[in-house]
Amino acid sequence: MPRKPGAKLRSVPKAPAPAPCPPIPTPPAAEDHPLKALDRNAMGTLSRLTSGISPHAMLDAWGDWAMHLARAPGRQIELLQRAQQNWLKMAGFTAGRLTGQSPSAPFAPGKYDTRWSHPGWQLPPFALWQQGFLGVQDWWQAATADLRGLHRPNAQRSGFIMRQLLDTVSPANFPALNPEILEKTWRTAGRNLLEGALHFADDAQHILTQEHRPVPEEFALGKVLACTEGAVIYRNEFMELIQYSPTTDTVQAEPVLIVPAWIMKYYILDLSPHNSLIRWLVGQGYTVFCISWRNPGAEQAEWSLENYRTQGVMQALDVITDILPGVRVHANGYCLGGTLLAIAAATLARDGDHRLASVTLMAAQVDFAEAGELLLFLDESQVAYLEDMMWAQGYLDRPQMSGAFAAIRSEDLIWTRAVRRYFLGEPDLPTDMTVWVNDTTRMPARMHSEYLRGVFLENRITAGRFAIEGRVIALKDIDAPVFVVATESDHIAPWRSVYKTALFTDCDLHFVLTKGGHNSGILSEPGHKGRHYRIGHRQAGAHYCGPDGWFAAHDPRAGSWGPEAAERLGQHSSTALPARQPGACPDYPALEPAPGQYIHQM
Repeated sequence: MPRKPGAKLRSVPKAPAPAPCPPIPTPPAAEDHPLKALDRNAMGTLSRLTSGISPHAMLDAWGDWAMHLARAPGRQIELLQRAQQNWLKMAGFTAGRLTGQSPSAPFAPGKYDTRWSHPGWQLPPFALWQQGFLGVQDWWQAATADLRGLHRPNAQRSGFIMRQLLDTVSPANFPALNPEILEKTWRTAGRNLLEGALHFADDAQHILTQEHRPVPEEFALGKVLACTEGAVIYRNEFMELIQYSPTTDTVQAEPVLIVPAWIMKYYILDLSPHNSLIRWLVGQGYTVFCISWRNPGAEQAEWSLENYRTQGVMQALDVITDILPGVRVHANGYCLGGTLLAIAAATLARDGDHRLASVTLMAAQVDFAEAGELLLFLDESQVAYLEDMMWAQGYLDRPQMSGAFAAIRSEDLIWTRAVRRYFLGEPDLPTDMTVWVNDTTRMPARMHSEYLRGVFLENRITAGRFAIEGRVIALKDIDAPVFVVATESDHIAPWRSVYKTALFTDCDLHFVLTKGGHNSGILSEPGHKGRHYRIGHRQAGAHYCGPDGWFAAHDPRAGSWGPEAAERLGQHSSTALPARQPGACPDYPALEPAPGQYIHQM
């Protein structure tokens, strides 16, 4: 019997066996007892003062480390010896510099530590101050290393605490000790300090008032950024679905659906015309759809993770298959949007729904056991702390999370910027990327709590305990080909953690490791200088290869990973058809031009 127009490519699974699974715990609504509500209000108030970072978790880690070190005489002797060695290294370096020699510096700054790039740090006395600081930093790194019996996350948190404390007293932060500040102050007769004071006052005003900075006119949304032509063809209270206008006469039959993270505005994938992934895909002959998430407020506090799946990913997929009946869809998820897409893909596979032609996951994790330094900020105390903050205000604002992301690389993202802005008097020159970073979003309290507890803290997706509609899902059920992209220096989704998608799936899978960070590596447009990537293919059902073995077996290739992705999409596409214009379907007319309304919500 021929398929009716609008019918979806799905089959009913045979006799599904329900698998009981406890629901993801969510924070309680307003407590019935007023004293409990008082406790939550108190913690919520304190959390806003600490940018959402729990002092209790940090103090617990510090106490655990101190008690284990106190009962480890061998480690104490080892640290005394290291202190002596570091002192002797400094003494030799100092003597050499004071006698006109040029001895090699005994301590080197970290990979992302750009505070010492000015040549003045190579000259005495600045070199001595720098090496003294780095020597102390080296000792504390050894002191907070793993110790027998010490809970490893507490060792890592203790090291993190000391890095933050030491960074506050770095000689680079003090005008009288920093050669770059002294040089510019002399050259400008102190004007840099005056301009820096004005910058500080402006930043303080925005922090105290929690005022969002508007997008600069020279980067206007829809004109300069997010300017790929298209139209909003569907809108509900959770998202807008944008269909982009074709730039080729013919397009592939299978369209592309992009699922961005709800933690960001979607136009990270449609920045300037030269680095827009969406514009590039359109130029490759694909009909591209993209979700633009609403920026929720306190009135959306009860939105759940399941709402985002059903009213976001699934609703968008339903709209696309209504417009293009009988055609499969290439789904592409970025960051947390990729995690949500993986959940949706596993659910579709479990239910016998075969509408996905392929699944692309970009810098997206499905397993969070090795989620990098973000784990420093997540334990029961920290999650409860954030829940109380969200209970008090109904949502989590991105500025309340940005402190945690910045603290991971505080030497560069906090202190270097502060020195340049407040002491060197240099303004923050906007770029397309920094405009997007500052265009912050919020997350509903319930949804974010479910994500933190069920997905991140309890790691339910790969533990076989994540349930959709009362039944567990399994990533190994996904039979559509999967294309995974990770970035080498990603501190939000470390590449070895992203690679674990290969461990929990059995389908045909390509894994790409590209140069760059969480955002810059993904926005690696063809023609970008200095880029390279590695790519490997695992056939369906093949044996698992660990990340280190995979890395050793695949040599880097020059260029962008984009053409590889386009080639894989082409391999899983069927035929070319005349180009489709947004709004051509009578059931889904163009509501307004892209980028729509939700992108402008503050």
